[in-house]
Amino acid sequence: MGNTKLRIYTLDEAKDKHLGKVGTEKRDKYEYELRLDLLGEMIKQARKERHLTQTQLGELIGVQKSQISRIESNAKNVTLETLLRVFRALKAKVNFNVELLDGEIKIA
Repeated sequence: MGNTKLRIYTLDEAKDKHLGKVGTEKRDKYEYELRLDLLGEMIKQARKERHLTQTQLGELIGVQKSQISRIESNAKNVTLETLLRVFRALKAKVNFNVELLDGEIKIA
């Protein structure tokens, strides 16, 4: 056995190495999709805290259970209007933070 030393990377260092630095297209896409995954998970947790099934939440906003399931697993292809209806039905306050970085709008 050799004297192989393991290098420990922080999460940010690993993302920089494998996805690119912050601001690159691949890294920004990854971060954006991660936020949407977390949004779906937040919706699921809020629904469960309100003791609602996916069917019941769907009935409150006028969509099928399958659409609630899709939103919870992947909020990527849902309109802002639908998201706002979901949060209103869950009696949840929604805050958006918009930052202008290098002349572009980024949703934080």
